[in-house]
Formats: sequence, C-alpha cells, structure tokens
Amino acid sequence: MSDKQRSVLITGCSSGIGLDAARALKARGWRVFAACRQKADCERLRAEGFESPQLDYADTASIARALEEVLAATGGRLDALFNNGAFATPGAVEDLPTDALRAIFEANLFGWHELARHVLPVMRAQGGGRLVQCSSVLGFTPMPWRGAYVATKYALEGLSHVLRMEMRGTGVQVILIEPGPITSNFRRNAARNFERWIDWQASPRAEQYRHVLRKRLYASAEGHDPFELPPSAVTRRLIHALESPRPRARYFVTVPTWAMAVAGRLLPSRALHWLLARL
Repeated sequence: MSDKQRSVLITGCSSGIGLDAARALKARGWRVFAACRQKADCERLRAEGFESPQLDYADTASIARALEEVLAATGGRLDALFNNGAFATPGAVEDLPTDALRAIFEANLFGWHELARHVLPVMRAQGGGRLVQCSSVLGFTPMPWRGAYVATKYALEGLSHVLRMEMRGTGVQVILIEPGPITSNFRRNAARNFERWIDWQASPRAEQYRHVLRKRLYASAEGHDPFELPPSAVTRRLIHALESPRPRARYFVTVPTWAMAVAGRLLPSRALHWLLARL
C-alpha cells in the first residue's frame, strides 16, 4: 500500500454494511469513495462529506463512469475495492423465473466481475492492491428458498478463489468476507423481490409459502435473527483485510457462519442437508 492516503472504492453504501464500512474507514484516514446505485443516496452521502460516485452493477456504463471518476480524483490510483452491494430473490427454485435468475446474477456477480476487471489493471500497474468480496455464509452453505442468492454467492466464491490463485506474484490480494445475519434493509428488499417475481399462489408449494416462507420473510423484515450482528462486525473484518500485512484468504462473521463451516467439515452432505432443510 502507498505511504500516501490510501484510497478505497466501496459499493452498496446507501445503508447497512457498505455505509458502516465507509464511515469507519473514513474515520481511519482512508480516502473513501462510497458508491450507491441511486442518485439520491449519492447526494445524501456527499452532504455527509463523502465522494460518492453513482454505480449500478447492472449498468455497464455506470460501472465505467464511476471508476473513471474515482481514478480522475486519485491520479489513477486505487488501493482497494470492496465489492458489497447485492440483493436476494427468495422462492423455491422451481418457481423462480429464469429472468429473475438473470437479474440477480447481473447485479450480484457479473457487475462485480466487470468492476474488478477494470480495477485489476490499475492495481497491477501500481504494484498491488486489495480486492475484498463480500460473500455470505450462503456462499458455502445451501438453504431452502434461497436458491437464487445461494447460486450467485457460490459462483462468487469459486471465481474469487481462482482469481486469488491467478493473481499470485502481482501484489494483488483477493479476500472473501463471509457474514451471516447482519442488521440491514436486506430482508425488506428481499420481500419486494419476492413480490415482484414469485407467483406463489399458483405454485404447488402454495401452502408452504403461506405457512413457512411468507411468515418467515415478512416477520423477519422488521424483526431480528437471534444471531444477528450489526454491520460493524463486518467492518472489523474488513479493516483487518485491508490493513493487515498478511490478510486472510477468508473471514467468517457471526456464529451461524462459523457453525456452518464446522458442520460442513464434520457432517456428510446428506446429513447436513437434512439438518438445513429443517432450520
């Protein structure tokens, strides 16, 4: 990392993990570019004193514009990228329209990859940098009703592991952060996507939707998971990933993430899936 003020681009900063990370890193002396998808959120963050480019993962032009804005401000340097913005579309896999799957992959994976591909040549040229990917416990643990989100996070993990191996010797470090339940607007946004994409009343699983998923989804939209942690728990791992001379390849956050990592090592797949189906 440079001896000058370090710079980081963080996506998904309108609330939750991204906003907490942006505020904490700014307080630690980083030059933070806090990107948001919506113009109004960017304006709110600028009023708070942030440089806030507008970046929508599903819009190729906005990705290029946002990074161009960042590099113009830093003189062509970027020490770190924290890929963070993502959403979920709950529903059984058999009820998930393929267009819904395309949409979530565009925002949760393809846009992340596109931004990273623009950033990597910059980091190569300057002799190093940190690419931190915000994955999930669902990046290595399957859960019913979450097939679309699980698919994007499994893909992200695979891509990140391969990229880490390929970037050896370049000075670029690729790091995964794997949270579990974190306090945010994530569930509320997931409920909106469920309403948009899932015709649950026409599903052969209508009773399951009525008595299981919808009850869980709408109750949790305002409530809290018993193991839920605040976004600052993720930020603590992010700070280590960005500032440690020897960052870890992956960071677990929350008790469920640690528990699932252990269970995945100890239990046969059939037993693990039986257990997960009943949570």
